[in-house]
Amino acid sequence: MSAAGFIAIAIGAAVVLAALAFVTLAKRTDVRGAGALSNETRRRDRSARRTRPAEDLVERGPTADEVEAAGVAARHGTDIAPAEPAPLIPWSPPDPEAIGVSRRMFFNRASITLTSAGVGAFAAAGFVAFLWPTATGGFGQAVNVGKLDNILDTIRTGDGFFYASSARTWITEYPADAIPKARAVYADTIVAGMEQGVVALYQKCPHLGCRVPSCATSGWFECPCHGSQYNRVGEKKAGPAPRGMDRFPVTVAANGDVTVDTGTIVAGPAIGTNTTGQEAEGPHCITGSEEH
Repeated sequence: MSAAGFIAIAIGAAVVLAALAFVTLAKRTDVRGAGALSNETRRRDRSARRTRPAEDLVERGPTADEVEAAGVAARHGTDIAPAEPAPLIPWSPPDPEAIGVSRRMFFNRASITLTSAGVGAFAAAGFVAFLWPTATGGFGQAVNVGKLDNILDTIRTGDGFFYASSARTWITEYPADAIPKARAVYADTIVAGMEQGVVALYQKCPHLGCRVPSCATSGWFECPCHGSQYNRVGEKKAGPAPRGMDRFPVTVAANGDVTVDTGTIVAGPAIGTNTTGQEAEGPHCITGSEEH
């Protein structure tokens, strides 16, 4: 016989033995709970109750079945008196002080109180900020950049440029002989500063907003980001910028104080504007050559 046959016989024998063991245990296991009586004991008790004499009942008292039967008869008897209906009590609203504050009332009151406090604080802060005096002289307002004579001396003795960091502004000298052309191009607020001999240019390139430095060799402004070039008075000469450099109105007081209104940005002149006729005075700082 092959090994497979022996294995099949062994498996069959194991299954048969397991079935026999299960049946044997099932017969021996008859547990109905702790203290349960077997069927044989119950039969003996019933036969004893039927055969015992009446005097035995008197001595030992009624059985549990008899007590239960008497109770059922008493519950279903006809001599039970009906209960009298209870009198109706009129409803009166509860005392709020006795009830107290419920959970929902607490959260509602807390939400209303916190919201009111927040709105009140915000309104008070806005009112105080409105009445509080604001600082003067910063960018976005009128900025005093110095005396006119000092600014012109710096421009003429230097490279032709004056930078006012507090106003983010380049100040250059505007030639008097170009003012008639400027009146045909620029707004009166800008021409007023040119008539005083200066022009205030916003340092930000109108192309993508890079800071435009001056170039001492060419005498122009040259943007290092994308190569836009402007002459000394901020008129576009080359590059991708859509216009000339934006500018601010300038006022000169009687005592010579120069004030730049950085809160008013005037768009630069259109492409092709050239009121001064200034060309590059040397190599460009961006390309290193005199071509643009």
